[in-house]
Amino acid sequence: MNILIVDDEPLARERLIRMIMMQGGRRIVGQAGDGQEAIRLAEAHQPDVVFMDVRMPGMDGLAAAHHLAELDPPPAVVFCTAYGDYAVEAFSSQATGYLLKPVKQADLELALNQSRRINKAQLAELQQHPSMAANGRSHIAAKSRRGVDLIALSEVRLFQADHKYVTAYCGDGEEALLDETLKDLERELEGRFVRVHRNALVSIGHIEGLIKDSDGQNFIRLNGLDITPQVSRRHATIVRKLIEHL
Repeated sequence: MNILIVDDEPLARERLIRMIMMQGGRRIVGQAGDGQEAIRLAEAHQPDVVFMDVRMPGMDGLAAAHHLAELDPPPAVVFCTAYGDYAVEAFSSQATGYLLKPVKQADLELALNQSRRINKAQLAELQQHPSMAANGRSHIAAKSRRGVDLIALSEVRLFQADHKYVTAYCGDGEEALLDETLKDLERELEGRFVRVHRNALVSIGHIEGLIKDSDGQNFIRLNGLDITPQVSRRHATIVRKLIEHL
């Protein structure tokens, strides 16, 4: 894996390089102190992953990431920053990771593995659904102890609201808290997720069917998920018609 390090602080670059080289199987192809230099080095060396600070003189990391996303093939971008309030902007630039300084070794290793996994997932998804790139994002940002993680929307079975939080439930048992509203998700993901209850959106592609309890209440069964969200009477007719056409 070829890696480019971008940070305006030489000591921060050196520390990150030492941490990366401790893992083996990685090669540092260059270092940059600002966004413009990062773009030049990325074009010259075609790194697989770019670790980049957000706040830098001249062209900052966010602007540079948008340029890097236009390369063919684009590198995975992981932001390393002391500031946690740039996450939404970061992921709008197609970043695959967001680490808070001081970066921990375990979190760095996870980010590297995640970057490789996300790139493969994105490629497979686009090959299966060529129009998906034009239909919004393929991943969603979620808070974690590391800062912010990315979760592939293709893995999400259920979005469920509970008070002020929305939880994403994935087929591998992973759960993640989101800083988004169910209403906004419903609007953005129309055609890929459907509302089944005032507190639940489910992935259309993972619907297996309806089950009914002794009280006559409907619940929806989702592939790879033990949770069976309730289908409200208000949404029952729409859900039944949808299932008939799956």
